[in-house]
Parts: sequence; C-alpha cells; structure tokens
Amino acid sequence: MTMQFANPQEARDFLERHPEVRSIELMLIDANGIPRGKLLHRDELLPIFENGRPLPSSILSLTIQGEDVEASGLVWEVADADCWTYPVPGSLALQPWRATPTGQVQVSMHPTQGLPATPGDPRHVLARAIDRLKADGYHPVMAVELEFYLLDKQRDATGRPQPALQMNGVRPQAPQVYGVYELEQLQPFLDDLYAACEAQGLPVRTAISEYAPGQLELTLEHRFDALQAVDEGIRYKRLVKGVANKHGYVACFMAKPFGDLAGSGLHMHVSLADEQGNNLMASEDPQGTPLLRHAIGGMMATLDDALAIFCPNANSYRRFQANSYAPLAKSWGVNNRTVSFRVPGGPAPSRHVEHRICGADANPYLAAAAILAGIHKGIREQIDPGEAIVGNGYEQARETLATDWLTALRNLERSDWARDALGEDFLKIFLAIKWEEFRQFVSEVGEQDWRWYLTHA
Repeated sequence: MTMQFANPQEARDFLERHPEVRSIELMLIDANGIPRGKLLHRDELLPIFENGRPLPSSILSLTIQGEDVEASGLVWEVADADCWTYPVPGSLALQPWRATPTGQVQVSMHPTQGLPATPGDPRHVLARAIDRLKADGYHPVMAVELEFYLLDKQRDATGRPQPALQMNGVRPQAPQVYGVYELEQLQPFLDDLYAACEAQGLPVRTAISEYAPGQLELTLEHRFDALQAVDEGIRYKRLVKGVANKHGYVACFMAKPFGDLAGSGLHMHVSLADEQGNNLMASEDPQGTPLLRHAIGGMMATLDDALAIFCPNANSYRRFQANSYAPLAKSWGVNNRTVSFRVPGGPAPSRHVEHRICGADANPYLAAAAILAGIHKGIREQIDPGEAIVGNGYEQARETLATDWLTALRNLERSDWARDALGEDFLKIFLAIKWEEFRQFVSEVGEQDWRWYLTHA
C-alpha cells in the first residue's frame, strides 16, 4: 500500500514563517470521521515530522460519543498500546479561526510502526482502494461536496435546534434555495470561511444556499490525486466547524437534523484517468463510455453491501424520503437529481459520475473507498447498469434501498465483497463500533417514547 508522509522540511518552513504560533492541533481521523488528537506546543512539531508521534491504539476504537469499544480488539487485549503516527503531506497549516495563533497537522498511522491500530485507520482503507485501481491503469479523480446546516448555539424555547440569525436579525424560515440574499446575510461568516480555506490551501469554490433555511453547500475542486481530494474534504469539514464556532454558530453535518426539512448529503464526484490525466470516461455521448457505465454498474451491484458505510448512523436513514433530493433506489441517469448515480451534463472532457447516496455524516475516507471498490468490481466484471432513468426517478424505482440501519449493518457484516474491499481487520473494528452504537441507540428512552406512550400505552 502506498502511504507517503510529510517531509520534515515542511515543519521547519512553517515554524520559520509563523514565529507567533505557540500551539499545534494534532488530529487523527477515526472510523466515524471525527478528528481525535492533542494540542501540542510548537517545540513538539518538528520531532513529529522526524520521528512520528505515538497515540493509543484505542483512539481508533471509539464510538461517536468517544467511548472505547472492547470488541474492536484495540483496547485491553493489546494493552492500549502506543502506535506511531506521522504527518500527512500538505496538512500543516494555520487555524485562522482561533483566538490564539494555532497550527494544525493531520497524522495517519504508520503501516508497520502503527500496529496494532493501523488496520483501523480509515485513510489506509482509501489508499488501498486507490492502489488497486492504479495497478489496473486507472487513476481515480475525485471531488467532495458537503451540505451542512448553520445553526445557532442557542436552542429555541422547546430545546429544538434553530437556523442561525442573519445579519438583518431575522431567522430564516423558508428554503429560499439558491437565494443570493441569504448568502449576503451570512457574509461575515462566508468571508472568514473563504479566508481560512485560502490560508489552508483548500480549493473551495461556489457557495450555494441549499433547500432549507440555514442550509449551505460549498464546492471543492476535483483533484487528480483522489487521496488528496478526500484529505481536503476532511480538513474542510474541520475548518467549517471552527469558523462557525468563532461566529457563535454550530455547523451541523447530521444527515437529517430536522424531520420536516431537507437532509444533508455528501456527494462524491468521480472519474477515472490514465497516468497522464486524460479522462477515460470522456465522451460526446452524455451517457459516457462503456467504462463509465461499468463503473456505475459496479456501484449499483455493491450498494446494499456498502450502505452502512455511506449511511453509518441511525439518523442517516431519516434522510431517505421521496421527492427530497435524497435517492431511494439503485438508479442512474444523465443530468437527473432524482437518481443515485448522476452523470452531470457538460463538455466531454468533464464526464464523470456524481455519487449521491451518502449522508453528510459519512466518513469521506470510507465512502470514497467503498465507491472506488465498487467501481473496480464493475469494470473487472463489466457489469451493465441497465437503462438510464429519464424523468422522475422516485416514480420509476426498480430496486429500492434497505433504508434502515439494522438491515444495512447486517448486509455489511455478511458481505464478502466488503471484507475484501475494506480489509477484514478494518471491517471487524468498524462493525464492532457500529454494533455498540446500535445497542446504545435502541436502548435509550427519549422524548418521543414519553410523548407517544407515557400515558396512552
């Protein structure tokens, strides 16, 4: 597996350019896509680049609430051993949203020095999927597109989260999709967000007011290096949360924070290129090349097995509702937002697939790995995706998704494809975490139980 780490010269140059920085946030991404790590003194930065930094094996065994999962095999049976991490190239940057000058560096487990935790590192899972495609002459080109809600830190009188106040003091109530006035009302936040992205070298482009009050989307440029594209998506999510916090907001990446409003998705754009960067899916035909069709066929064939990766939480499945811009079936089409796999319009060299299944709560490393592994299967087996959907895909669904968490977890657990695609050791860890979360979630008695059953059962 190809795993390159950063050159120590990056740290030397950063420290020389930024004598004002006293602290460095070190972060490792866990199975849930959550940054975990430490806040370090600047004097500790260069040694990390030269010799790595140990982190406990249990850091990759945590639930979304940060609790150890013993069944992962990364806690007591390995004595919560120290495992060595090294910096990801290009990840050392400022965190401009902090009140005190602070840096940030992302680390990943070393393939051998990071054992026994290395198999639990989701970045390695993606690197493996990329390597497998490259070995067959295909270089994945990807872009990450994340939707999120900008909420007030203050809840409403009923304790319900609420959209952030605009500059004019008004709280948005209507969707106002593509509203430019709504973007203007968030100008201080967006100005800081773009400035922070520029400081971190993140290729953020268009901002859109999405299909709900307070919902936004900013697009990231595609990258010939798919691992770089997803690294940038991960760091963008961390940045959005940091800038929002500075402005007194909460950036919410839940898949479905409000039952009566649009959910938030993680859309992954992908094509395959040759070694020189030529798009192998390029075609004057809007439906693309046979390679593109086989790629879609593979993603459709593996969708049931991968759904628990794309939609990893109980809340993820609340997003699947008809006529909601969240897909419900194994379907594809051209310039069609009612299907799961959309081939956008545009000139031939830009031909690619937009994968629309994932919720914004998915781990981008794992989502990308499952997408690429599905594509690889489709190409190798020349899987035909069937006819493209024309018109309303919700009304033409041929094979709907299993839109509940339990079924998705069971499908993933018994999948030989997933065991090979994600790695048996990783799958064991991931499933241990998710089954523990499932048990905790279904055993918790909450407000809805009391409202429905307290006096009427």
